[in-house]
Amino acid sequence: MKQNPFSQADLDRIAEAVRAAESKTSGEIVPYYVSQSDEYTIADWRGGVVLAAVAMLASVFVYTMSKTWLPYGVLEMSGTTLAAYLLGIVLSRSVTPYRRFLVGHKTIDLRVHQRASLAFLAEEVFKTRERTGILIFLSFFERKVVVLGDAGINAKVKQSEWDTIVRIIVDGVKKGKTTDGLVEAISQCGELLGQHGVDRRRDDTDELSDSLRIG
Repeated sequence: MKQNPFSQADLDRIAEAVRAAESKTSGEIVPYYVSQSDEYTIADWRGGVVLAAVAMLASVFVYTMSKTWLPYGVLEMSGTTLAAYLLGIVLSRSVTPYRRFLVGHKTIDLRVHQRASLAFLAEEVFKTRERTGILIFLSFFERKVVVLGDAGINAKVKQSEWDTIVRIIVDGVKKGKTTDGLVEAISQCGELLGQHGVDRRRDDTDELSDSLRIG
């Protein structure tokens, strides 16, 4: 998976969307993209074990039947099981929906939230004057989005409202229009903050970069 699937035109659109949204509010919006939040090596061995178990059961059946009509023994059984294990690893790495299935929803949610929290700290989203920073974190492989608001934002915006922002981006990813989804979500963030009175101050400055971060 490419680390940076965005063209320069995409990056410019996203940065412009951030500037436009922040022109209406004192909020600082930080869009952040990663191709995936973890290596998920657990999927490799799970994929291998699943296929190896199927192969072993099939081998036992064939071995039982072969006593009368095939010279299928322990050596052949071991070779088949090993080949199935390796094939399971290959499938887990090449079939994205299958890999997500092998990882499991709970593990994916945990890893994405951990990675988003690290991004929040690394980008110092908490360092704005009025604690009005917002991280919009997209983890592409998992098709997961996390919106983390600092204290000055979370005191005013409900989680259900952030969920709407999340759905906009996820829908964009599923339709192959990731940039469109991000741009619309950023615009909606600006509107949402304006509705909740996170107004732009006369001496407001651009405290955080408007560009999309690529993790």
